[in-house]
Amino acid sequence: MSIESPTLGGRLTGWPPFIRELDATLSVHSQYVLSGNLYDSFLAPPPEGGGAAQLLPLRDLLWESLRSSGFSCMIVYDPVDGLQVLPEGDEEAAQAAERLLGKPPKDEKPSLEALTKHLAAVARPAENVRAAFVLDSASRIARTPTEMEPAERDFFRFCAKLSRTARPVRVTGARPKPLYNPVLWLVERPGDLPPWLTADNENIREITIPRPHLGDRQETARLLARAFGISDVEADPAACTACDAFAEQADGLTLQSMIEVTRLAKERNVQLADLPDAVRTYKLGVLDNPWSRGHLRRRVLEGEKRVPERVIGQPQAVTKTLDILKRAVLGLSGAQATRSGSRPRGVLFFAGPTGTGKTELAKAITELVFGDESAYLRFDMSEFSGEGSGDRLIGSPPGYVGHEAGGELTNAVREDPFRVILFDEIEKAHPRILDKFLQILEDGRLTDGRGNTVHFSESILIFTSNLGMFVPASAADITASVTTGRGDVNGGGRVRNIHPGMDYEEIEQHIKDAVADHFTEVLNRPELLNRFGDNVVVFDFIGAEAADKIFDLQFANICRRVADEHRLVLAVRGEALQTLREWCTAELDKGGRGIGMALESHFVNPLARALFDRELVPDERITVTGLRREGGIVHLELQ
Repeated sequence: MSIESPTLGGRLTGWPPFIRELDATLSVHSQYVLSGNLYDSFLAPPPEGGGAAQLLPLRDLLWESLRSSGFSCMIVYDPVDGLQVLPEGDEEAAQAAERLLGKPPKDEKPSLEALTKHLAAVARPAENVRAAFVLDSASRIARTPTEMEPAERDFFRFCAKLSRTARPVRVTGARPKPLYNPVLWLVERPGDLPPWLTADNENIREITIPRPHLGDRQETARLLARAFGISDVEADPAACTACDAFAEQADGLTLQSMIEVTRLAKERNVQLADLPDAVRTYKLGVLDNPWSRGHLRRRVLEGEKRVPERVIGQPQAVTKTLDILKRAVLGLSGAQATRSGSRPRGVLFFAGPTGTGKTELAKAITELVFGDESAYLRFDMSEFSGEGSGDRLIGSPPGYVGHEAGGELTNAVREDPFRVILFDEIEKAHPRILDKFLQILEDGRLTDGRGNTVHFSESILIFTSNLGMFVPASAADITASVTTGRGDVNGGGRVRNIHPGMDYEEIEQHIKDAVADHFTEVLNRPELLNRFGDNVVVFDFIGAEAADKIFDLQFANICRRVADEHRLVLAVRGEALQTLREWCTAELDKGGRGIGMALESHFVNPLARALFDRELVPDERITVTGLRREGGIVHLELQ
């Protein structure tokens, strides 16, 4: 993107589009409402003496554009500083303002009544003086745009009338034709002004100032490269590449933020090629990046042995998860995309039967990467089935109860961006809430109810689902169920889609087909499915061998807890242990969680009952010699 100097033939060529729009319509509009990206810096052509393009704040940008149209001064009012005349220290500008307003007291903070007189003096000048009046922080003039005090209401009524009675001014020079002396309202949002002020009022033009696009950021990066001693970026291919990478990493930032990133980089002695690291620090506010630690690769390699010991019976799911994790550690997630630097470090979609280790694998990843399971953040999406429940995640909009508190998700990520975030049973969330994940998965950021941007570029997002266990029953399924009497179709009109004993490849295909059908046909959100891509990790049913390992692990946990709590040595004889194993692993439909529940019912409960009735002696050895059932109640025989 090149920036050219303004010429008389092509008004303000190379200036920001909103400036060109304002400049081109000064002959037909007397007032303007500017909203949006007000506090940024903006690219402007080089000064008249030549040189490089400039980065100017909004006030200076407005003045430079007005000056080229023959304006003598720009009067600015804001509630803090009162009245100011731009350019500051310019004797001609001060005299022009005095001819219009008289000689106001220095640093005057006029009342609304006095402000109306100043506005009238500029918009309906007694002399042919071109001047603009800027109402900065105009969002703060009225307490609320709908419930105003009498003085506030009278002020805005006057301004509405003034927009229709303003008088164009002729002066000699670059633009001799009549132009209005504009009143410029600077507001955070158009709704901050009374709606009746601008409604059906063709004299007031509303202009939104956008955030910078990629071309603006690229040009700004080249200007900022001068801070690193590079005056001609185009002649240096390495600097050109670094500037383009800086511009891409700054997606979502303002040009002023890019200036601040450059200052941060210089302070930390970061070179131009390493500016993306400074962007990350600026966005996240965190200097230490766990992903850049040298030992992380070693920990992930060790995880190839440790994770299968923790998540039993899921070799395919563990392998694929670790592959995606390795990709995240190397920073290659989404590497095929043109711009992937702001996307989450890793995205996983765990699907399959319940109780097979989906949540346990999420915890294992957290411990593996961050060394602490406290970095694991879980949201039960069944709690977000209502349309308005999404406010819990990002915070209530302005004006609603709890707006100041923010959202549970956005607050947690702002506090610590390096997290594993688990969204459990995602299919139970309201479809409107799922839309919020589109922005997270694509852009790696989310704006909360307070207007603050939260970045997910250093997080791992895990979604779990039981989709695919059952699918809607066809007419043939219902007929076969009635004919055979097997009861394959449940009360909800659904039929089992996968069964224990099926090959893993068949289970994987059935599950992926059901997930795809749910997002495309049921939710009509194929774009969300595309964001997950091939990161769907399918879990298998717990087999007999895995069930035995899970039983041994959970039984050992029980014995260790008894030893830790009561200093007792607990043992179970072989025959009793085998009986307990058969009872707990007889039905594997509920997976490892079902084994744990059976252990609690068949062993922990009767053990607690037996120990409760006896005097416990530290270091005593207690041996379970047998188990028996009486009326559904299990009793232990102790020695």
